[in-house]
Amino acid sequence: MLQPRIRPICTQCRFLLSSVRRTYATTAEQPVRSATATQDAVAYTPTSAPMRKQSGFEMKTYKPRTPGVRHLRRPINDHLWKGKPYAKLTFAKIGHGKGGRNNSGRVVMRHRGGGHRRRIRTVDYVRSAPGKHIVERIEYDPNRSAHLALLESVKTKEKSYIIAAEGMRAGDTVESFLSGVPRDLLVSMGGVMDPGVLAAKTAFRGNCLPMHMVPLGTQIYNVGSTAGKGAVFCRSAGTYATVIGKEETGSEAKKKVKVVIVRLQSGEVRKVDKDACATIGVSSNPHWQFRQLGKAGRSRWLNIRPTVRGLAMNAADHPHGGGRGKSKGNVHPVSIWGTPAKGGYKTRKKRNPNKYVVKERPRNQGKRKRDN
Repeated sequence: MLQPRIRPICTQCRFLLSSVRRTYATTAEQPVRSATATQDAVAYTPTSAPMRKQSGFEMKTYKPRTPGVRHLRRPINDHLWKGKPYAKLTFAKIGHGKGGRNNSGRVVMRHRGGGHRRRIRTVDYVRSAPGKHIVERIEYDPNRSAHLALLESVKTKEKSYIIAAEGMRAGDTVESFLSGVPRDLLVSMGGVMDPGVLAAKTAFRGNCLPMHMVPLGTQIYNVGSTAGKGAVFCRSAGTYATVIGKEETGSEAKKKVKVVIVRLQSGEVRKVDKDACATIGVSSNPHWQFRQLGKAGRSRWLNIRPTVRGLAMNAADHPHGGGRGKSKGNVHPVSIWGTPAKGGYKTRKKRNPNKYVVKERPRNQGKRKRDN
């Protein structure tokens, strides 16, 4: 049997060939489906011939050496901290909570259980500490989709975690103005509180402001609803709200902001307290929604258990179960407890509406959306 001839290769060429063979992760361009109005988004710049579609971003892909990495897609986040989290601000996630149980042991969240062990990061949603803070690093958090920023106070040297803004990097300086405008800043403005000058000196990415100090049209995240409490809106990756109005009271000479009106990404317009907290910018990791896990095992690592269709169950386990073969029947789809599952089953009280909602988000009641 003839054997292939093997030519001798020098040491340097062998090293180059081995480095080429071991290339495992590559980048692939993905089209933008939901554009966030941020100037810090990663833009794809073609190096060869000009492409027809100039806008886009890159995702990390892998050679299909195993079935689990064939469809694996991950956003590129090379700026993240490679080490462990700050231990003093974490605690272990243990107990029935990992299995979707409440304090009495009953399952209140289905399809939860298992998963890799993780530690809960204590995130500061209030940000009431005044003074300048230095961003030490940007960290990955397994408990949420957005990234975290580890801050250190310049004055007290205390550390804290906050949800990082898109474009925030280590070495940046952020500040909170919830406790009031600092004296040195007031002196720099000539002792007069001019809203335009104040916004130009405070409305920077990562700074925390009370809602009445945020200029109109500004994109904000980590939005609170009441004064003195933490953020409750726009905390997920890539989310933001827009300030669209302010209700004022008093005479022309002495006008004061009563409430601030914001528009969420769902289309809902609602009122928030004028002293509620808000962070300037867009929540970090906006390309998180384009990720692909690649295999079922990664869902199990994330504490997610399989979801079985009701049609595939027995009649004793689900209203859709049973029958010979695939039998849908002339019945409306219901949940495992028998309640209608696809719209038409309204639970909101008409006589006790939410007084803070100015305009509700559009609902399609289970019907397919039409692009009109």
